[in-house]
Amino acid sequence: MDKRTKPWTVSDSKELYGIKYWGHRYFDVSPEGEVTVKLKRDDTVEEVSLWEMTKGIRDRGLSMPVLLRFPDIIDARISLINKSFRKAIKDYEYPGQYKGVYPVKVNQQAEVIKEIVAAGKKFHHGLEAGSKAELIAALGYMHDPDALIICNGYKDREFIDLALYGTKMGLKVVIVVERPGEIDLVLERAAVLDVRPVIGLRIKLNAQAEGHWNESGGEKSIFGLSSVQIMEAVDMLRERNMLDCLELLHYHQGSQIPNIRNIRTALTEACRYYAELVREGAAMGFLDIGGGLAVDYDGSRTNFSGSKNYSTEEFCSDVVEIVMTVLGEQNVPVPTLVSESGRATVAHSSVLLFNVLDVNPAGFSRMPDELPPDAHEYVKNMFELIDEITVKNAQEVFNDAHYYRDELHGLFVHGNIGLREKCVADGLYWQVIRRIYHLTKDMKHIPDELSDIEAMLCDTYYANLSVFQSLPDAWAVDQLFPIIPIHRLLEKPATNAVLADITCDSDGKITRFIDLKDVKRSIPLHDLKEDQEYILGVFLVGAYQETLGDLHNLFGDTHIVNIVLDAQGAIQYEHEIEGDSVADVLSYVEYDPKELVSNFRSLAETAVRKGLIKPAERRTYMDVYQNGLRGYTYYEHD
Repeated sequence: MDKRTKPWTVSDSKELYGIKYWGHRYFDVSPEGEVTVKLKRDDTVEEVSLWEMTKGIRDRGLSMPVLLRFPDIIDARISLINKSFRKAIKDYEYPGQYKGVYPVKVNQQAEVIKEIVAAGKKFHHGLEAGSKAELIAALGYMHDPDALIICNGYKDREFIDLALYGTKMGLKVVIVVERPGEIDLVLERAAVLDVRPVIGLRIKLNAQAEGHWNESGGEKSIFGLSSVQIMEAVDMLRERNMLDCLELLHYHQGSQIPNIRNIRTALTEACRYYAELVREGAAMGFLDIGGGLAVDYDGSRTNFSGSKNYSTEEFCSDVVEIVMTVLGEQNVPVPTLVSESGRATVAHSSVLLFNVLDVNPAGFSRMPDELPPDAHEYVKNMFELIDEITVKNAQEVFNDAHYYRDELHGLFVHGNIGLREKCVADGLYWQVIRRIYHLTKDMKHIPDELSDIEAMLCDTYYANLSVFQSLPDAWAVDQLFPIIPIHRLLEKPATNAVLADITCDSDGKITRFIDLKDVKRSIPLHDLKEDQEYILGVFLVGAYQETLGDLHNLFGDTHIVNIVLDAQGAIQYEHEIEGDSVADVLSYVEYDPKELVSNFRSLAETAVRKGLIKPAERRTYMDVYQNGLRGYTYYEHD
């Protein structure tokens, strides 16, 4: 059988959308062509269909878009990181231990923090707070005296006092000094509160990583102390007989470090600073390597910014090996290793589901059977091009088609041809482009001029979401996320498309998609069916996206549902949180919904008095207005 006539299979879809590479043991496609997630049921793991989940969500009165959270995946990620470090420690006979902390800033939602605390309890996995509010949240949930609470960020007196109170209550709260004047305030408040603080110093390393967040490290990073400032802090502590309070050295390279070489280079440098602090007489004991454990968003396992060229196990092994080697050569006792892996902990645990509302086909046109006798010569020439296209002359025909289209457009602008004839010309142009595109599939070498022809023919699928609210990194820093239809994967996609959201902003779009070799400018999608919603999922969105989203066009938070399995394997929809209503988002930007209703009622009553509407109509208008305030900010089907 010819390869091109083989029926489309689930394996084809797995390869096309890359889920076999970025699914990371959590996501797959069922024989029925539906995306599945692996969830725990007692001591077993079951694959559950996301498409089935959407039916349950609909039955409960929620509409798309919806953010699904999977606590089981958070548990699995924390276990993976901790067990990988434990294995590396055992393999290298490292005479120390590992204690992880989760940076609250990566996803600050209460349900996420609760799950991390619960899942991390058996590993004494702690929290990192970068602000006063985050520290208050951490102190509210992290009560394990064997876990760390790391305090980073800019600190005022109240922030420091809260950290010191935590220390007095038996928690291991480390205040990391990140700017020159901060240590004075820490020591001052410690004296007032009569407590020995646990102090860390953040060092600015020369080593700098690659990727989107590379400015988090290096000499020009905004947080951290220079070598001179480190020594000034050490001398100050020595003068006050508090050098024993200095227990931790911290550095941070960035949120997503794709290249393991950068990790090794920075860690080697940090170990030298750690060894010198020990020699200066500091107590030390903890080396905090910060974040950076990357997520492989495209599955390519490369040093591309959206990927990583190492596994979690390799990361942990390299960290243990380097620290043991470098400090061993310096005859310095090895520290407890600390990492602030946030992205790698929660990214996999959330999936954004949204429905497609409509399609705008690219270059839509119908081939006329014949042209009118008075058609312009250029229109006739364009018509004749269609039957002349071959693999050999495709580039020449492409150039001719552009020439005729541009000339005909000029004739239209100057009033020499009418709109109907221009429409015929535009339709013929797109017919030529489509035929050339199909011929390029048989070309061994595609000319540069024809390389973008696929992008020219992308349809626009209108997605019921706000990129600015739910996928801010896709807009702000060109972050790539895996996107895939969650059903119909036994069908071959019919078209290539880009996604446009429902904001009225031209930036509200997704035009870059994951690929193993490069970045794709379109995504293969299926035709819409009248009797069935078409639902896409954006995966690996658990890190930063919920926290960074804004209210562009006043689109608010989506519905959120936590998904687990009960003992019988049935889907449980837990902690269902309705998304923002219109009234909610208006109140966020200082509108008073009651005042709005009163003002609209006054408008409607004035219209009644003027005879513009009837009293019964006023009641209808008021109901619609008030229902609108209570409604979801996203598109709702009748």
